[in-house]
Amino acid sequence: MSIPSTSASVFKRRRDRLHGHLKSPALLAAGEARSRNFRANVYPFRASSHFLYFLGASIPGAALLFVDGRSILFTHAPDPVDALWHGPRPSLESVCAAHELDEVRPLEEIGDAVSALVGPVATLPTQDTASAKWLGSLLGREVDSCSGDSLTGVDAALADGIIDLRSRHDEAAIEQLKHAARVSAEAHIAGMRATRPGGDEYGVMAAMVGVLRSAGLEDAYGPIVTVHGEVLHAHEHTNPTASGDLLLADVGGETSEGWAADITRVWPVSGTFSSSQRAIYDVVLEAELACIEMAQPGVRYRAVHECAKRTIVAGLRELGIFKGEVDGLIERGAAALFFPHGVGHLLGLDVHDMEDLGDRAGYASGRERDARFGDAYLRLDRDLEPGMAVTIEPGFYQVPGILDDAQYTASIGADLDRGVLAKYADVRGIRIEDDVLITETGNEVLTSGVPKKADEIEAVMRS
Repeated sequence: MSIPSTSASVFKRRRDRLHGHLKSPALLAAGEARSRNFRANVYPFRASSHFLYFLGASIPGAALLFVDGRSILFTHAPDPVDALWHGPRPSLESVCAAHELDEVRPLEEIGDAVSALVGPVATLPTQDTASAKWLGSLLGREVDSCSGDSLTGVDAALADGIIDLRSRHDEAAIEQLKHAARVSAEAHIAGMRATRPGGDEYGVMAAMVGVLRSAGLEDAYGPIVTVHGEVLHAHEHTNPTASGDLLLADVGGETSEGWAADITRVWPVSGTFSSSQRAIYDVVLEAELACIEMAQPGVRYRAVHECAKRTIVAGLRELGIFKGEVDGLIERGAAALFFPHGVGHLLGLDVHDMEDLGDRAGYASGRERDARFGDAYLRLDRDLEPGMAVTIEPGFYQVPGILDDAQYTASIGADLDRGVLAKYADVRGIRIEDDVLITETGNEVLTSGVPKKADEIEAVMRS
């Protein structure tokens, strides 16, 4: 499978489009490499997603200055010592030509360049505190790290411009997303085939990550591979895989340009769903399919979330877990007892795309997060538009901290039949997640290469 590479002209067009949004000069930092235990032992470096969107290369310590319609990169000049430890680095002139920039200058000159600018300079929160302090010293004011909820003035205007550009993906971005999805789909199939009673989570996770690495992809986020699906972000992989367990795998790869996939599947360790597991699985699958069908241009994403809630509550009522009318159950918070999170989020350069900019990225102007438990975790409330990529990921989880707490269950009372629920004790957690691209006429499921019907999953595990 060939690895797509975005041409420099695409990044130049993105920079030119940003210039059209700007009302002041703007400075975006790539971020700094971070050390592990000692200075020379650094973690793998990935530049800030905003920087990557406009350059496509991770350059530690670099910064992009946008001023008067020109895009100037400041970066470390080549050091002869680099050739010994890291191989020769290109000259600043070569970097300028390769990326179709207006100018590339030594990083040491950035202070004088910023000081010469007239008026305020916009920037965004950084991914590390060192970069925040560095930007703060250049701009003469405080800069946040990883917190975009309180942006004001030129910083808010810069954020809004970037949100406008990044929320609808261009053709090059879509190609990257599709590649990440294809490889990640192969990883999930490898995970299904690597699962067996008497094994462990780590072995399944290793099989999946091995597929990503062999295709040149990194992890888009910490892999979740667990028999404890009721723990939403279970990043340890220490449990054995036993017959009767369901294994939840939430694993996605990231391309070298930073574009993410995000897939969750659940499969039986034994290779066959029990009747109780399959009953709950089919409720979640019905919700996911209904939500995908609903994800169309012009549809409000919150309505997709409400569709997931309604389908899950109705399905559990059919199984006898809930009693009463669906509308009343939903109003009293029944959905959040088993589905206590939002139905998905934006997807792009970040697996939760632009979440560093806070709810100004995920929520349309005039819309705010709901205060109710469960709904409060909805990360996206915008009207869907062609070019947007979102995840659809309803779930069912038996979380003791929720089901045993009267503050969450009292409003449902006896309409939650715990005797019936006990019959489904072998279902800890189920989530089914796909990546969906909104198109002019509907949508495209980018992750359709991973089976999700129960019979199809069992067939893969037998193959």
